[in-house]
Amino acid sequence: MKHSMAKRRFQLILIKPSHYDDDGYVIQWLISAMPSNSLAALYGLAQQAESRGVLGPDVAIDIKAIDETNTRVRPNKLNALIARHDGFGMVCLVGVQSNQYPRALDLARQFREAGVAVVIGGFHVSGCLSMLPKMPSDLVAALDIGVTLFAGEAENRFDSLLRDAASGRLKPVYNYMTDLPSLQAAATPMMPRARVDRTIGHWTTFDAGRGCPFQCSFCTIINVQGRKSRQRTPDDIEAIIRKNCAENITHFFITDDNFARNQDWEPIFDRIIELREQLRIDVKLMIQVDTLCHRIPNFIEKAARAGVKRVFIGMESINPEALLAAKKRQNKITEYRRLLLAWKRVGVITYAGYILGFPGDTPESIRSDIEIIKNELPVDILEFFIMTPLPGSEDHQVLWKKDVWMDPDMNNYDTEHVVTAHPRMTKEDWKRTYMAAWQSYYTPAHIETIMRRAAASGMGFGRLTGALLECSKTVVVEKCHPMQGGIVRIKVRSDRRPGLAIEPAWRFYPRRIREVVGNGVALLRQALLLHSLRRKIEQDSDRLSYTDQALTPVAENETDTLELFTHNEGARQAVRHSRKIAELTGVNSSG
Repeated sequence: MKHSMAKRRFQLILIKPSHYDDDGYVIQWLISAMPSNSLAALYGLAQQAESRGVLGPDVAIDIKAIDETNTRVRPNKLNALIARHDGFGMVCLVGVQSNQYPRALDLARQFREAGVAVVIGGFHVSGCLSMLPKMPSDLVAALDIGVTLFAGEAENRFDSLLRDAASGRLKPVYNYMTDLPSLQAAATPMMPRARVDRTIGHWTTFDAGRGCPFQCSFCTIINVQGRKSRQRTPDDIEAIIRKNCAENITHFFITDDNFARNQDWEPIFDRIIELREQLRIDVKLMIQVDTLCHRIPNFIEKAARAGVKRVFIGMESINPEALLAAKKRQNKITEYRRLLLAWKRVGVITYAGYILGFPGDTPESIRSDIEIIKNELPVDILEFFIMTPLPGSEDHQVLWKKDVWMDPDMNNYDTEHVVTAHPRMTKEDWKRTYMAAWQSYYTPAHIETIMRRAAASGMGFGRLTGALLECSKTVVVEKCHPMQGGIVRIKVRSDRRPGLAIEPAWRFYPRRIREVVGNGVALLRQALLLHSLRRKIEQDSDRLSYTDQALTPVAENETDTLELFTHNEGARQAVRHSRKIAELTGVNSSG
């Protein structure tokens, strides 16, 4: 014991930064919506490094993980902690996305002023170094204050980074973008139970694989994690689940950008099914898939048996010309109904992403498209995003090379703000259309329709009503996307973006009280509406026989009658192409 207490203790602080709202306050919640997979992965790597004594037999590693979306970061206290250990430590700002980079850099400055070693990694650094011919000014600004930049994935590299930090020999840049590591037998992603408890539903994350084979021009995944599938083994997945279950953590978001294209999806599902059905481990999953996953034999059926309760689908648009322009050729509007009905049959809540701002979009066309979706597609939750040229994407690279104007403030690259020009909409039109989209989809009438479809499909209301509350009001009430939302917004008066004045207490607190009360009332009203609709439907003796156009089984002649297939020439051309393929292959296009 005395020998253990005599060890030097390296202070490793892992921070997943948030970003600023339009008033300059850090977006933070008492309980946040989405866990951070980067934080879980780095925490697992750090635990592994500590257990193997990578800094030597006389050095222990104290690991502190902070997710700023639900926990306030106090640089002064963290600097003091490292100072008590004679500066023996490092701060890693992990998984930093483009919209989080300004906040990460502001935090880094406060640590560097105290002489603390700082490393910034994540999609912004990796995407910029992967896709741009020269380093952008915001990365140069980090190097100028002595911050280390880490591009690529940390597996098989984290030990050497720790050793360099402990010896005071951190390099300015670590760039591993051309050397993507294997994930087999990699460290188990893990979050402390106390951190998991700060997320809605007590969800944690792991990635079963990385990489995506498709070429969507707006995507950063393919240029940061590659287009070749790299996956963990079923043994790895079982180890992840068992380790988390030991901490009573059983809800997992599998963060693969497209789990359906993970080469080992079936043996992974089979292993999880075994854990659920034979060992009675109550695993619940959320996954992300493409719009053709229903064509994979047994995929959806095994997903349901493996505990998938929610699935996110990158639908993006119902206009084939927009999809082709974005190189999202794998999306076929002729498959959308078949896909969604397949998930509906197994009782899984469907989330679909929908991008606003493709070149041909107008406010009128977007309004029309949303009405078509409401009437003809049985999707549960529709999440809207503004088309954004994210650093690391082909779209951003093209605009950069053409010297087209893009908003220089990375804080706005959250897919909620307009950051470049559109050929058919003004900036104000685009912003108004984005806000109107949420209100148009989540009308009381359509919310009731979604719930009636769920009841007719035998789906429970508990998870669905929570999702409907979150998505119907977070943007309107909290001015924040549901993926960045949470329960009870926290605003700290002094945690404001540099350059903006700290408001006097006499102004800040009365306004904040009004905000909390007003937002609380709006959310309560929506919750009461959902509760009322739920009771109304549950008491309806005919609820199981409810049907509408969206729930109607796919019919061969519907491509001639439904607006989804006739609303523009691109849709009609997609139908003709589908029929031609069916004729050539002998496969019935009606499925």
